[in-house]
Amino acid sequence: MNIRTLIFPKQSRSFYGQRWASILFRSLHLIGIAGVGAAFLFDVSNEQWRPYMIITVASGSAMILLETWNNGIWLIQLRGLFTLLKLLILSMTFFVGMQSYILFVVILISGVMSHAPARVRYYTFHN
Repeated sequence: MNIRTLIFPKQSRSFYGQRWASILFRSLHLIGIAGVGAAFLFDVSNEQWRPYMIITVASGSAMILLETWNNGIWLIQLRGLFTLLKLLILSMTFFVGMQSYILFVVILISGVMSHAPARVRYYTFHN
């Protein structure tokens, strides 16, 4: 088995309970985002919001790994590309004073992509 067939299997992989794992990761991600959002919008100490950042990063990473393991085509579909774009945008939060604006942009991208028609979310860039 080569790396290409490992990342892009002919048929998507799954496991028993995958749907529930995905729901759990998404729910934890929303909890984390709520806490991080509070930190970005209000004057909150690092100790208060750090656990929420850990939840956000861990659950987001789990979702990315699950989607990529299921089928790497996710990486070249709009839904995957926009997730990677959100990560790039979030890296800009290190610039002081921009956190709330960045949060709004990321939430806007998330909302639009999660509720876009399937033909948009699953659009694939390949030959």
